[in-house]
Amino acid sequence: MESKLEKSNTTTMMEFILLGFSDISHLQWILFGIFLLMYLTILMSNGIIILLTKIDSNLHTPMYFFLSNFSFLEVCYVTVTIPRIMLVNLGTQRRSISLVVCATQMCFVLVLGAPECFLLAVMSYDHYVAICNPLNYSVLMNHKVCTQLVTGSWISGIPVQIGQTFQIFSLSFCASNQINHFFCDIPPILNLACGEIFVNKMMVYIVAVLFVLVPFLLILISYSKIIFTVLKLSSTTSRAKVFSTCSSHLAVAGLFFGPGIITYLRPKSSHSSDIEKVLSLFYTIVTPMLNPMIYSLRNKDVIMALKNYYINNSFE
Repeated sequence: MESKLEKSNTTTMMEFILLGFSDISHLQWILFGIFLLMYLTILMSNGIIILLTKIDSNLHTPMYFFLSNFSFLEVCYVTVTIPRIMLVNLGTQRRSISLVVCATQMCFVLVLGAPECFLLAVMSYDHYVAICNPLNYSVLMNHKVCTQLVTGSWISGIPVQIGQTFQIFSLSFCASNQINHFFCDIPPILNLACGEIFVNKMMVYIVAVLFVLVPFLLILISYSKIIFTVLKLSSTTSRAKVFSTCSSHLAVAGLFFGPGIITYLRPKSSHSSDIEKVLSLFYTIVTPMLNPMIYSLRNKDVIMALKNYYINNSFE
């Protein structure tokens, strides 16, 4: 009888409760305004980069081709999470989310997160070729190669992440239906699963190593070679220019990969759910908002393109 009751509990759970930021309910409307402002900033700033790279011929280079794809990816990525937080969790105070919608949200977060990791690695490779092998840059980074790199980054993780989502939501959930998070992420969902989930945890670690740690290590290798090459330059001005160009990409990579690695690769520890939510805020919302600022404010080409666009439209 007891086993039948447990089975009934696991099969009838058709929705979850996203707790989000319910522990600070007195700040809900303030949070709503903050998330709305951040979302609009992300849409506007990334949209400007996409627009400039399309209309300004000076930005028709591999670096800005990758950057425009990365900006478009950021817009898609945050759209999966922020509107749900603003319009439903904070705006209407409705925290329930169906199992199907939760699985769909997780799938999109994972499918869009994987190409972010790969694109950041591709951008570091582009910097490496431009600095360490400049004579062959036009051959190694021609339009066909760039298109293949971007296409591979977009589609390579799709089957794996869809499979991982299906595997996780094939589990039985009997402990609780309350997710102590602001979106459906892997760690808090696994915390609700009952039964043996060792295989699922191992799959999460393996996928995280392949899609997060390996690209991050490739970035570190690329920039270690770049630094070694730059230190050989005799001109102080050339060194400063190269370090300025690369430091923006390193800052973005650090902001994105740091919290991601801690979230998905750290062993089970005493980290609270509040810390997990803060870490998730970094790679889902804060980093997409800062990326355009980091790239544009430290990039003379983007600033010049923005000035030209403003001047041209002012005289029309």
